[in-house]
Amino acid sequence: MHVIALLMAAGRGSRFGAGTPKQYLPLAGRAVLRRAAEALLAEPGIDAILPVCAPGEAETVAALLDGLPVLPPVAGGGTRQDSVRAGLEALAGAPPDIVLVHDAARPMVPRGTVAALLAALETHPGAIPAQPVSDTLKRAEDGMIRATVARAGLFRAQTPQGFRFAPLLAAHRAAAAEVTDDAALLEAAGLAVALVPGSESNVKITHPEDLIRVEAALGAALLPRMGTGFDVHRLVEGRPLILCGVTISFPLGLSGHSDADVGIHALCDAIYGALAEGDIGRHFPPSEATWKDADSTRFLRHAAARIAARGGRLAHADVTLICERPKIAPHAEAMRARLAELLDAPIGRVSVKATTTERLGFTGRGEGIAAQAAATLLLPD
Repeated sequence: MHVIALLMAAGRGSRFGAGTPKQYLPLAGRAVLRRAAEALLAEPGIDAILPVCAPGEAETVAALLDGLPVLPPVAGGGTRQDSVRAGLEALAGAPPDIVLVHDAARPMVPRGTVAALLAALETHPGAIPAQPVSDTLKRAEDGMIRATVARAGLFRAQTPQGFRFAPLLAAHRAAAAEVTDDAALLEAAGLAVALVPGSESNVKITHPEDLIRVEAALGAALLPRMGTGFDVHRLVEGRPLILCGVTISFPLGLSGHSDADVGIHALCDAIYGALAEGDIGRHFPPSEATWKDADSTRFLRHAAARIAARGGRLAHADVTLICERPKIAPHAEAMRARLAELLDAPIGRVSVKATTTERLGFTGRGEGIAAQAAATLLLPD
């Protein structure tokens, strides 16, 4: 089966109360929207994602989802129903067998949800995850209870909701009234919609406390991994001195195939080590002319992208520069800021400091500069 997921990101999130739509807000280091896409793609069976966004926001959405298997974003409409139909119509020329419809404000898709939906769709035109209602329900008016509602047989609908493509498109085209989810359109058409088990972890971010709750859950699901790195380069004439992404006025520079930024090289090795992905030479071999005199900030951006691609985040980075000269202290804050920018991390998670070897060894004689680094990451198990 060919399966495409519509990622619904056209809402404005008025109940959340932020100036920015909630799907664009940061959640544990990445936008809610991207986390929702990554959660979908972590489930086997989905071939691609089609984002549906507010008019004029296609570039924003594409940038937030860069690197993921997503189709060019489609502009939605004035209501969610209009937006889903816009996404379906965009696929109608080369329709998939199955379409999943998922809220961008649901950044956690429990394992097995997509598989359960696809299994149910083998015998039903529609299927949704749902949780049975466990709380007592009250109908109220003007702040007063008017009735108690029997909860037997009631369920809370979640997303992603799954459908055979043709019946869902037909139901949208024939819709005569506004509904709050796509399953209701199939119900109105007399088509069977199956329920598969939902999950309490499948939280829809509606209010600020939901964001806090999900961030705590994501943190609890990540395990700490630590890596260390070490590098050394010789000081020579005729080269600029670049340390931790900052150019320093000094009569000597560091010799190397790239710009020889010893601090960034050590930090990259620490990150790759925490990821168990080798070292900087594996990713950027010094034997390749491509990297001759290369700006080492490219290497650190790559290392940061590898953290994101693995679904993790940087907890802390610590770099120690080892040299007699130049003095590092006057430049340490600029170095911290530059590294934090390259890592897309708060500056409070980055440390840069220096030490000497008491004039012992090659660093003590001023022949070169060494660096050691440690990186702590939080990664899914």
